[in-house]
Amino acid sequence: MLSTSPTRIAAFTTAVIAFAAMSGSALAQKKYDTGASDTEIKVGNIMPYSGPASAYGVIGKTEEAYFKMINDKGGINGRKINFITYDDGYSPPKAVEQVRKLVESDEVLVVFNPLGTPSNTAIQKYLNSKKVPQLFVATGATKWNDPKNFPWTIGWQPAYQSEAQIYAKWLTKEKPDAKIAILYQNDDFGKDYLKGTKDGFGAKASSVIIMEESYEVSEPSIDSHIVKIKAANPDVLLIYTTPKFGAQTIKKTAELGWKPLQIITNVSASVGSVMAPAGFDNAQGVLSAAYAKDGADPQWSNDPGMKKWVEFLEKYMPGADKTDASIVYAYGAAQTLAKTLEMCGDDLTRANVMKQAASLKDFTPDTLLPGVKINTSATDFAPISQLQMQRFKGQKWELFGETISGDIASE
Repeated sequence: MLSTSPTRIAAFTTAVIAFAAMSGSALAQKKYDTGASDTEIKVGNIMPYSGPASAYGVIGKTEEAYFKMINDKGGINGRKINFITYDDGYSPPKAVEQVRKLVESDEVLVVFNPLGTPSNTAIQKYLNSKKVPQLFVATGATKWNDPKNFPWTIGWQPAYQSEAQIYAKWLTKEKPDAKIAILYQNDDFGKDYLKGTKDGFGAKASSVIIMEESYEVSEPSIDSHIVKIKAANPDVLLIYTTPKFGAQTIKKTAELGWKPLQIITNVSASVGSVMAPAGFDNAQGVLSAAYAKDGADPQWSNDPGMKKWVEFLEKYMPGADKTDASIVYAYGAAQTLAKTLEMCGDDLTRANVMKQAASLKDFTPDTLLPGVKINTSATDFAPISQLQMQRFKGQKWELFGETISGDIASE
């Protein structure tokens, strides 16, 4: 028979306690991958500071300012953000070159909010093969929501196809007999909107869409395309463009004295970088859809979230154009990254960053419209899926109707 003397029991108990303490300390140990340490988190980014989409460059500048604010407040779990951003000129080959530099030379933990469908398409396979998070990409292409094939890539804004389906469904209800022309950018960005529109109209697509006109992002002006579309005499013009070309389209239709109903992409709905250059008189009645608050809209002047946004701008971006929707966008995206890194605690491995990015539950950045929440899961890499229609009136957008769920691609 085994002895169970008090001495043995005490020794056994001590051993159990010691083992538990060791296990606890092992569990509490900090875990780091390349790009993270006790004092720093390296975040990489590419942005078109030059080239045809340079209007979006302010996104990178806003994110840089946001992380400076975070650092001034002590960082995230005591670590400062080292934000390294490069210009890719909206050029896929340049995007590949700059992202390789971020991963292989700068040794960043993640590549955050890289902008543009063409650029992200060019870097996606490389980042996934290296198991580097391609985090909260600044494009609404539907393909970023593919956790099975690309587990290291996650979107942020609503999918372009879902947004286009919302326009198609709205038109079906409000203008069932409309003749529709589509102007789209001849790349993955424009083609996503085109597909979403056709899916939204379903069997009716071939009868209601009377013209599809594409342009190249390298074209200095698309005026000739607008003249060509006008000759087809549609009632509705869907403007599936980036900001520069959106402004050109609205301006040219007015110059031609032509007044179709115009619907423009959310990514080109900025008052500052699209509507103002197009001319406020020319932009009256243009429609779009939104998921974020409009920094130029006085209805948000007492909104707690937008008050924080205004305070941030006054301190970290004095003189910034509050009418530029890209500044609102960048703040929301940066706030989402900060939340994700905060959730990582002391486990700053790339795998855990992706795990936390896919575990956001009803997260509401300061800048999103009421009712719009960020939700992700291991099988859902599309964080934002709600939009509300809006109409341009005076010098600002006016929201109307209900918030519509954009989770319609799976219907």
